[in-house]
Amino acid sequence: MKIKFFVLVPTFIGLSFVSAQQKQNYVSPNENLITENIASIPSELAGQVKKYSEARGASLAEIHPLKNEIIINTRFGSTSQLHLVSMPMGARKQITFFDEPVSGASYEPIKGEYLIYSKDIGGNEFGQLFKLDLKTLQSTLLTDGGKSQNGGVTWRKDGKGFYYSSTKRNGGDRDIYYMDPNNPASNKLILEVKGGGWGIEDISKDNKQLLVSEYISANESHLWALDTETGKLTEITDRKSKNIVQTNAKYSDKQDEIWFVTDRDNEFARLATLNLSTKKITYYTSKIPWNVEQYSISEDKKKIVFVTNEAGRNKMYLMNTADKSYQEIKNIPIGLIGNVDFTKNNENIFFSESTAQTSSDVFKLNLKSGKIEQWTESELGEMQQSDMATPKFIEWKSFDNLTISGFYYPASPKFTGKRPVLINIHGGPEAQSQASFLGASNYYTNEMGISIIFPNVRGSAGFGKTFLAKDNGFLREDSVKDIGALLDWIALQPELDKDRIMIMGGSYGGYMTLATAYHFADKLKCSVDIVGISNFNTFLKNTEEYRRDLRRVEYGDERDEKMAAFFDKMAPLNNTDKIKKPMFIIQGKNDPRVPVTEAIQMRDKLKAQGNTVWYLEAKDEGHGFKKKANIDYQRLATIRFMQEYLLK
Repeated sequence: MKIKFFVLVPTFIGLSFVSAQQKQNYVSPNENLITENIASIPSELAGQVKKYSEARGASLAEIHPLKNEIIINTRFGSTSQLHLVSMPMGARKQITFFDEPVSGASYEPIKGEYLIYSKDIGGNEFGQLFKLDLKTLQSTLLTDGGKSQNGGVTWRKDGKGFYYSSTKRNGGDRDIYYMDPNNPASNKLILEVKGGGWGIEDISKDNKQLLVSEYISANESHLWALDTETGKLTEITDRKSKNIVQTNAKYSDKQDEIWFVTDRDNEFARLATLNLSTKKITYYTSKIPWNVEQYSISEDKKKIVFVTNEAGRNKMYLMNTADKSYQEIKNIPIGLIGNVDFTKNNENIFFSESTAQTSSDVFKLNLKSGKIEQWTESELGEMQQSDMATPKFIEWKSFDNLTISGFYYPASPKFTGKRPVLINIHGGPEAQSQASFLGASNYYTNEMGISIIFPNVRGSAGFGKTFLAKDNGFLREDSVKDIGALLDWIALQPELDKDRIMIMGGSYGGYMTLATAYHFADKLKCSVDIVGISNFNTFLKNTEEYRRDLRRVEYGDERDEKMAAFFDKMAPLNNTDKIKKPMFIIQGKNDPRVPVTEAIQMRDKLKAQGNTVWYLEAKDEGHGFKKKANIDYQRLATIRFMQEYLLK
């Protein structure tokens, strides 16, 4: 199929030289989108892309405590909402109906007659807690409704109330509160802390203690015990120990013992137990040289299901807690596994999974029979398996001989000749690109003939704690050099076109995009920066208070003169004179993580220099677009940008 190119039709803010008849043939941004210099998008293109843009996914939100039914998150309108599913492949009954996406769900644990869920406004991430009556579908606001984050709902075993974390006291510190949702006025502060990284992990059988975690960075976290009656906080792990991950704590069936995940004395995070009296730690997954990413313990404490991340693919294991023996659950397709949990009767496990050819769906594993039953089947629009690219694991050597890896999705074989390349860099920075479902991005590979590479530069999770720390502080630009080495690798591949390469990334990946755009300007055709950091000094000054200290541990403290000078020297904002190629900047106005000012200052400086800059801002979005109309326009505008500056 030949790629069609379209002539740019100039549009001007406040004035338009496009006739009414012409407008009918082009896609217009909705009232929430601010656009600058974006080429007109033909309606014909929107029709072609629609085949790829209607896929949806479903993820497990909660399991009913008594009934054989679940709550899932999925989208049928503009945003992801909660739905009830009462049988395998049964109807998805929508139970929340908002313009804003709903995240999380927690059943009242005794009868399951109502839910607690979280919702923010316009992507500002100030999530408020609501009570949803499942008989009337009426919601009641439980928290302050203001500029606070609220979450981590942990119920008392008798269902009389729950503990949760909130930044409501001062916007920066994540304290612990208790509330009876049937009497919101009962809300009371249990623990006042310093820092935005605190969270609740588990509650004891007698409701007298909470396990609480303190997140310092991706390389360090600690565990505490909180007396719910006195508010006394007791250290479990050694707070003085540095650069050790100790997280995801759960009470064992034994007195004075907890389960947790830690990378102590190892490159990877292992499942372990800790004796609260002797402080002895026993490790159980040392034979698996990969991170244990998540686990769940059954209600009777006799079984544990845990998920590992093995080179960007997940495997699921089942452990007997009596003798600590475990084995891999084999009859699961290769893919990504999430939201794993036991039913209250200890007989089944629900989980979500996606593959390279399927979006996320929910499955149930019967522990006695080993049978896996699919509970949801998400539509993929008109996409067929033959339309979808299959990822290949690739590796290359960086400037210091460190091995870097990623996933390569080749362009459809129906295209001949050297193929243009899109390098898509993840955020975090401690995120990880995995062998995931491309979704609408299959349009790039199948209709535009573009190959896509998702790299895992140093600092990415999943490859050991040494690799994770290799981009911290003054080492920041070493990760940019990893992309430089990837550009050299691309030049050696006979099927790839080294002269047609585009960089794209979001959040920290946006910073990487901007940095690559000036470090390797001569090797790129264009770049797309999505909610990216343009200067770490201004970013740390303007990011939300609850995040600031947590980000300083990773990036460096801008209050230190040497670090501030380093930030200024490396800032893409201060190196715009080296950026020669067209750039598309995309931003949510309400972004609490990377403020809109990071995008505006980059846009304005590039414009002042005469660079080609496209700009898209959503007034009702935050850290990335979540509403379908906005997502669809962003995708179409990105395709037009690629047509103009990558493919031509």
